[in-house]
Amino acid sequence: MATVRFSGVNKAYGTTSVVSDLDLELPDGSFTVLVGPSGCGKSTSLRMLAGLETVTSGSITIGARDVTHLQPRDRDIAMVFQNYALYPHLTVAENIAFPLRATKTPRREALTRAATIAESLGLAKLLDRKPKDLSGGQQQRVAIGRAIIREPSVFLFDEPLSNLDAKLRVETRTELLQIQRRLGITSVYVTHDQEEAMTLSDRMVVMRDGRIAQQGTPQEVYARPADTFVAAFVGSPKMNLIDGAVSGTTFTVGDGFALTVDQTAAGGPVTLGVRPDDLLPTVSDGDGAARVILIEHLGPRAIVTIDARGTELTSVVETSRLSGITEGTPVDLAVRPGATHFFDPATGSRLSG
Repeated sequence: MATVRFSGVNKAYGTTSVVSDLDLELPDGSFTVLVGPSGCGKSTSLRMLAGLETVTSGSITIGARDVTHLQPRDRDIAMVFQNYALYPHLTVAENIAFPLRATKTPRREALTRAATIAESLGLAKLLDRKPKDLSGGQQQRVAIGRAIIREPSVFLFDEPLSNLDAKLRVETRTELLQIQRRLGITSVYVTHDQEEAMTLSDRMVVMRDGRIAQQGTPQEVYARPADTFVAAFVGSPKMNLIDGAVSGTTFTVGDGFALTVDQTAAGGPVTLGVRPDDLLPTVSDGDGAARVILIEHLGPRAIVTIDARGTELTSVVETSRLSGITEGTPVDLAVRPGATHFFDPATGSRLSG
């Protein structure tokens, strides 16, 4: 196990900067997820840590060792890829044991250790099968087992679940987290799926345009997004972001509608952020400030899309509280107390709390 540090790391292809001034510390034994949209630099950062991409400037350390210019095989890391990369002619046991065989470990010893790891991954009955006879989830577990058997200082995961269907993705995600907790090995995981990032990580690093937009625990990032980019990216459905002006506890949108909000921002133009769970529609006694245009039922909850005089908003409502609210219903809107976020409309940076 080891602490990982990126110190002033930059990566450029010619004049094109891909990662800029990356300063990041990943504590020993932690599970850190790098998350962001395509092209944000998360995979490049992981590949620099793995030694698959060269560092333009800056340094990377694993424990006390500077690994910036070491070959991948000398970094004491194990990597699990999106495409599994299993050897089709080898059995499950042989695939898991392969890293040991490559270091001249006796065959019987390597296969014995592979069998122990396979049992912990629920693969004990599949040891003699070839990859073509396995499901996607089983193949991914074999790839994870092959990484575990090396007992590395750091695990690296490059979108390992993206090829699985939704049910298998959730199941494998749970298994992966349990394995990491049991082994306590420092892990770095890359994904574009913010839900996956929030579920897996001890520490969540949101990246944008090659830089860190925000880092912290998933709860911190969700509760106090640093800017409108993070606010819109983290959370599903995404946060409502509304341009308007605040005066005291009243937020207004031009000649549109008004909301009562917490008095936590100076007066004047602001971007108001409200999570869908915190936007509360009720049936209006009159024409109302808004109208329901779509309801998507999701069992105990429903996603309600609302037209507030030209501004489209999203609310998540418990099904039991939908009484009287149907598509076309005029509604009044309120914000749950303590649930407002204010951002600078010019820079997008957080203003409050």
